[in-house]
Amino acid sequence: MLTGTSHKTDPSKESCLRTHRGESVIGHAPVQTVDDLEVAVEAAKRAQPAWEALGHAERSRIMLEAAEALDRSAEALAQLVAHEQGKPLDGPGARFEAGGCAVWMRTAATTPLEPETVVDDDSGHAVLNYRAIGIVGAINPWNWPALIAMWQLAPSLRMGNAVVMKPASDTTLSVLAMAAIVNQVLPEGVFTVVAGGGEVGAAITKHPAFGKIMFTGSTPTGKSIARDASDNLARLTLELGGNDAGIVLPDADPKAIAEGLFWGAFINTGQTCAALKRLYVHDSIHDEVVAELVAFAKNVPMGPGYEAENLLGPLTNRGQWNIVNDLVEKAKADGATIALGGNPDADAPGYFYPATIVTDVTDESELVSEEQFGPALPVLRYTDLDDVIARANAVDVGLGGSVWSSDVASAREVAARVQSGTVWINQHGTLHPLVPFGGIKSSGYGLEFGVEGLKAVAVPQVISG
Repeated sequence: MLTGTSHKTDPSKESCLRTHRGESVIGHAPVQTVDDLEVAVEAAKRAQPAWEALGHAERSRIMLEAAEALDRSAEALAQLVAHEQGKPLDGPGARFEAGGCAVWMRTAATTPLEPETVVDDDSGHAVLNYRAIGIVGAINPWNWPALIAMWQLAPSLRMGNAVVMKPASDTTLSVLAMAAIVNQVLPEGVFTVVAGGGEVGAAITKHPAFGKIMFTGSTPTGKSIARDASDNLARLTLELGGNDAGIVLPDADPKAIAEGLFWGAFINTGQTCAALKRLYVHDSIHDEVVAELVAFAKNVPMGPGYEAENLLGPLTNRGQWNIVNDLVEKAKADGATIALGGNPDADAPGYFYPATIVTDVTDESELVSEEQFGPALPVLRYTDLDDVIARANAVDVGLGGSVWSSDVASAREVAARVQSGTVWINQHGTLHPLVPFGGIKSSGYGLEFGVEGLKAVAVPQVISG
């Protein structure tokens, strides 16, 4: 059993995790409790002051050792992610995720964060510094389990915090394995994973020991966390749901953008918060864009993630399969055209849903207005630029968006009018460890990555005089 924790778990409290082909058992994960959380909190309280006292340089050195350990274990971690979460090993899949863990750890360790002199003249001298918060509570999703856990962990460690983390129940092993790797290097108690159910997550959000809560997941759960954490005035980073719109301008080259559109929408079989969820295409090139997108999608193999030829895997759980299937069936009933896919075999082993492209839908269709979080992309026509920007902005979320054009300057002008935390040009969903990322509206608040991500897991202190 991989625990990745600094304390033992009652072996009678275990759950089986199953693959997405025939649901065979691949391993056992602990089912921990609120009592285990208290043990982890106490360990974090003991370890955090000494970890903070090491200073940036020494913490960074240790984190770089952890990154080296992640590099050495990357293939084993990738294999586990592929078996447990379902994403393929190759392409933008499990090996990409495992390798990204080391990249984000290394980047957080080496990104400069210098004191900022804000006043230095006859009126006085003032310097802004950033100090550790104390203990960070991190709650992970199941779609990119190890990588998103690292996005929460690495900056928190760099700024001198201890971290107590709860993984998603569907992908417990992937997070425990990542923790086991980095805890070969980290001091005991600095990072502990508590693998339990919803009651553990709820206890984290209400616990007075946590000065910061980081959560990636649904908007309703994010709102609940914000309410629960308010009594303790815990700081929050909430990366919540998205319904990202892409706008294809009439001067775009349909063939040239087809591959980027596909992976923007279907990376991780569509199970990505900042994936392309709605595609608006100018009427003059709509049919050609759909044809090129379908032609590309037909050649992308889907199957078990641990078989090398596959680039699309299953959905992670039956509940998500049901959501996607229900939305597509409703669109069909409303008269939509299925340009590709839409014909899953519900009796086949595994939660496979084919890459599906849907046309002749309206903004009122639930496939458009709701986040499908799966491999079903609605493509909508438009003729007026002001109108399509208004349609893209009409939803209550704003995580990402994209504009596709042969004229980058024009695309940037359109992008400035899209209401989302990030707008990409001729790409979608591309993340960089130095580029801040976060949402607006009901997609949450707080920034991750780069200098802004480090500041988000710290408290400012001004020394004046």
